Amino acid sequence: MTQKRIVIAGGGRVGRRAANLLDDRGHDVVVIEEAPEQVGLLEEEHVATIISGDATRPSILEQAGLDRTDVLAALTQETGSNLAICMAARHLQPNLYTVMRTEYDVGDEYDEMVDDVVFTEAAGARAAVNLIERDVQTLESVAGDLDILQIQVVEGAPIAGRTLEEIALPRGSLVVSGASGDQTARSDTRLEVGKTYIVAVEPDVAHEVVNLFQG
Repeated sequence: MTQKRIVIAGGGRVGRRAANLLDDRGHDVVVIEEAPEQVGLLEEEHVATIISGDATRPSILEQAGLDRTDVLAALTQETGSNLAICMAARHLQPNLYTVMRTEYDVGDEYDEMVDDVVFTEAAGARAAVNLIERDVQTLESVAGDLDILQIQVVEGAPIAGRTLEEIALPRGSLVVSGASGDQTARSDTRLEVGKTYIVAVEPDVAHEVVNLFQG
């Protein structure tokens, strides 16, 4: 899987959890946060480069290096601030992919201004990460830290075309279902290119497992 550079504006509960999940997947994460208390919590977790400042200010966004960033996700608690951040980022880098968190269901109201919207009353950090990462999907209904991933096998991946019996998955991971989704995976289940599988992973091995499926 290709490492992405992701800038998250907002280091509160949703932003911090998203940063942890993305770091687990091996991405380069930058978090912009203004509140000293939240900055302190982020520094303790060592999952991202931290920029202390107001992400609605273009000068602060420029410090994040948007010219080499794949995705900007505005995940503060305020819809208006998130929209302003995405629009400022798009002004600085017109081709930047943007994800915006909202406090309420906005439908398609902002479709021309941002690429994706996550409504956090109905979905949390995992849903935001799905929109940010896009090529690996985390199912949202799982409690605790265990992640249930929906991963497609790509051409040239280390496990492509091999059966589960022939590979050694990291300890802390389990392929749950075969490509058809109508039965559990077995030792003779073959991991076919272009097919999608459900895989349970502990956070510490998520990056390694995704690389096995996506190279």
